[in-house]
Amino acid sequence: MCPAKVEKDKARGWIVPVGGAEDKQGSKTILRRFLEISGGASARIAVIPTASRLDDTGQRYVDLFKGLGAAAAFSLGYEQRADTDREDWLELLESSTGIFLTGGNQLRISTILGGTPVAKTIRKLNAEGVTVGGTSAGAAILSEHMIAFGKGGATPRAGMVSLAPGFGMTNRVVIDQHFRQRDRLGRLLTALAYNPFAVGLGLDEDTAAFIDPADVLHVEGAGAITVVDASSLEHSSMGHARTGAVICLTGIKLHILDKGATFNLHTREAIPSPGDDD
Repeated sequence: MCPAKVEKDKARGWIVPVGGAEDKQGSKTILRRFLEISGGASARIAVIPTASRLDDTGQRYVDLFKGLGAAAAFSLGYEQRADTDREDWLELLESSTGIFLTGGNQLRISTILGGTPVAKTIRKLNAEGVTVGGTSAGAAILSEHMIAFGKGGATPRAGMVSLAPGFGMTNRVVIDQHFRQRDRLGRLLTALAYNPFAVGLGLDEDTAAFIDPADVLHVEGAGAITVVDASSLEHSSMGHARTGAVICLTGIKLHILDKGATFNLHTREAIPSPGDDD
């Protein structure tokens, strides 16, 4: 699934995957920045808690965004595919300047919203300039190729990860979340062995990739983003490896980026945070 077409007179909206467990009680840096690029005091934030089975998830984020100064915030609690036909909720979604998908289980998002008017509207709105982001499961669903589930560990192995179609907001990245906390380097490398075209983004908790309309990634938050660039891959044993076997990969480039660092998804250039030169 390719990203929705951006018309010549428009700019795509920001795409903001968050690694999960973002700060909700202190400075709320990531949520505050999300609100800023979604319109600040004029922002209308649509919260989609479909990934979560907790009844209060949607309202919790509504309260957070309102507390940060949003003009409006509302929860669209899609729990089954029939809900996606609700015209009143689609009208609210269309009126939003920012869309935020909560954490939980990304397969709940894909199986409930995939291929529905809701998913199509989210893609269209982002192409028209609306910010779309999500945390944890809500981050995983944003890319074309979504990590559905997999095992932890630092070493890539055949069959270690399962992929499923995501929303396709971007086809330039594959996203993994809770990255350092859950030891997920191996499964991200395995995902890239399937498709070396994409850039792997391993998002630590309380860390976000703010991807601007020009496809430049800006790091925000308390942790790091592990960027895996397989564009110069020299060798991969994925094509003949048996399930469970270690995958041999050579020629991969890896970056560890902290707050303030950037990565250009077109040129594959990483630039350190200016503060790192002090």
